Amino acid sequence: MHIAIIGAGFAGVSAGRVLTQCGHNVTIFEKAPDVGGVWSSIRRYPGLSTQNNKGTYSLIDVPYPKGFPEWPSGEQVQEYLETYVSTFNLESKLRLSTEVVKADLDESGETPSWIVTSRTTTDVSTDGDERAEQFDYLVVANGIFSQPFLPAYPGREEFEAAGGRLCTPSDIHEMSEVQGKDVVVVGYGKSACDIAAFITGSTRSTTVIARHLLWKMPKKLMNKLNYKYLMLTRLGEGLFKYSDPSPAEKLLHGPGKPVRDGMLRSIQGVAVKQLKLNQMKLVPDGDFERIARATVSLTSDGFYEKVSTGSLKVKRETEIVRLFAEDGKPMAELTDGDNVPADVVVAATGWRQGVPFLSDDLESRLTDERGNFELWRFILPHDVPALAFCGYNSSFYSPLSAQIGALWIANHIMGGAIMPPVEERRRIVAERLKWMEERTEGKHARGTNIIPFSLHNVDESLRGMGLQISPLQRMREWLLPASPQDYKFVAEALLRRKAGREG
Repeated sequence: MHIAIIGAGFAGVSAGRVLTQCGHNVTIFEKAPDVGGVWSSIRRYPGLSTQNNKGTYSLIDVPYPKGFPEWPSGEQVQEYLETYVSTFNLESKLRLSTEVVKADLDESGETPSWIVTSRTTTDVSTDGDERAEQFDYLVVANGIFSQPFLPAYPGREEFEAAGGRLCTPSDIHEMSEVQGKDVVVVGYGKSACDIAAFITGSTRSTTVIARHLLWKMPKKLMNKLNYKYLMLTRLGEGLFKYSDPSPAEKLLHGPGKPVRDGMLRSIQGVAVKQLKLNQMKLVPDGDFERIARATVSLTSDGFYEKVSTGSLKVKRETEIVRLFAEDGKPMAELTDGDNVPADVVVAATGWRQGVPFLSDDLESRLTDERGNFELWRFILPHDVPALAFCGYNSSFYSPLSAQIGALWIANHIMGGAIMPPVEERRRIVAERLKWMEERTEGKHARGTNIIPFSLHNVDESLRGMGLQISPLQRMREWLLPASPQDYKFVAEALLRRKAGREG
């Protein structure tokens, strides 16, 4: 088959690798000038690094180089993906600096197909020239962090006329853009704290505006125990109640609930004491269990240390009311009545997941009335043919989840998917979306956020291929972080299946 893949992050390049292995002719479209997705040179911000350690944030067939640090930088992750592409000779499959403008489903023939219209984004002389091509199948791998959200603050025109700048973290690439300036960072998630901590010391002032404080996990509890042994294991995942719990998890949330609650209270106590949250009046509302509401955020290097010294200020439970200028100086007015100098306002206010290349009619066939994606195993639409989504399952193990998804797609194209009838799938997906929306308090990224249930998602995808990990591997993953390299058997099984069918 001739397959189009939109996006060249972890999901796109791993889908390209898997589908090429299975004998398909693949074209990967990427509007950035390089591979990487959120790790691309045009999207990463100063101070960006992984949340996972390198041993868990990789694809199954290529580990990180031994010389890389425990938490690789944004540049190193992008370098890793470049190496992955060259290792498997995917360069000829890539169309970099090429944006997909639209993808139209053609259902007029005996077999559905896709007309993908693209345009280059680099050469000014040809910018805008569009090219339409026909494909047998479409894989959407543009990521759930595809469109940064920029608030529409009142007064922006006056603010910018005075020299102010409103942008997102991915718009900042050089320290010179904030050097010696008053910078306001809006948000308290990973990107907000990363960039605030990194630029403090180079700016004239740095102020974080946090509408809600979030619980943060130290990378090493008590400066000794790597958090991966707590949160990146099946036991760590099991501390949070899943919609379809395993027998061990039923025990953990039933008779063993006092032990489970005690473990979370202990982690909360260590985090509060180690980060000195009481002294800085930065203890979030609610208990530590809320850390897994929609994401689990690690502490950004140096963030709380700089808050404690006063070089970095955090204003909690407040928002920007408007932007304005005072005596020619860009300013931000807050809901608590303060006016803050703000040469640069960095809005780390989240992302909107979107598929702008699909028509409204097609998107309505993919989503429910609230705009949630209705996808079986976060991959397969109910009634749009020759289409699959890869990487629409944000998790602790995003690269592993994406590659397992790519293998699921290849198996499905081969005709080997194990799943119930479509009406049963609709019911199960609807129930899952309702549960996700409730447990994340609406922060479920249109039904694509599976944190913290990464390994549950992998297990379910494997069952859809008629595969499972060994009891020994499952037992090991209860106490130790999962290694993506332990899942090589999935690709090997798929290739044996392919050879058997061809034979």
